[in-house]
Amino acid sequence: MDVLASRALALGEASGRRVLIGVTGSPGAGKTTLARSVVAALNARHAASAAHLPMDGFHLANATLDRLGLRDRKGAIETFDGWGFVGLLERVRREVDHTVYAPAFERHVDEPVAGEIAIEPTARVVVAEGNYLLSDEEPWRRIRDLVDESWFCAADDDERMPRLVHRHTEFGRTPDAARAWAVEVDGANARRIDPTRVRADLVVSGVTGEILGEAREAGERREQGSA
Repeated sequence: MDVLASRALALGEASGRRVLIGVTGSPGAGKTTLARSVVAALNARHAASAAHLPMDGFHLANATLDRLGLRDRKGAIETFDGWGFVGLLERVRREVDHTVYAPAFERHVDEPVAGEIAIEPTARVVVAEGNYLLSDEEPWRRIRDLVDESWFCAADDDERMPRLVHRHTEFGRTPDAARAWAVEVDGANARRIDPTRVRADLVVSGVTGEILGEAREAGERREQGSA
């Protein structure tokens, strides 16, 4: 975590502005743990200097999902307000002289909660985290230009599946229903997300936190930028 925290700080020193890091990966890969750990490492160095901004607050409300016929696919890309999340990242990038409030997701009620996350002016690094930050679809593709770097959190199915089943049972599903959701819904999302790792700047283990390497396309982008 110290290596990743130092990397984020170096980006800020080079640019002279607030740094946005995008952490993405498949369901159960360890994105939230990674993002929170990096933020904690930064705040241990300088209090209130970093903030965690999860995408989950942009889940569509359950009533909206019911109206759209999407409740049984909650967590799929079409069940989020992508434009709202992009708009928030634009604000976080631009509005650095006052607090920017963001929605959170409350798993116990399975709904977003408005204004629960505060991005304070003291936050020089904001770690945004979510499944679809490297999607090439509109509006998600705009995120790549809003973040300073994107990190893909990787874990294999043997690691992810027990985490997902535990998560789903913890919040009310039966063990059979939890396994079915992890395989069918989360599994379909993972098949969509995993190929996007080639667009990341770093691939990081969702088990150990170790940097596994730089993704191919990221290296190519930097080479083109320096040409």
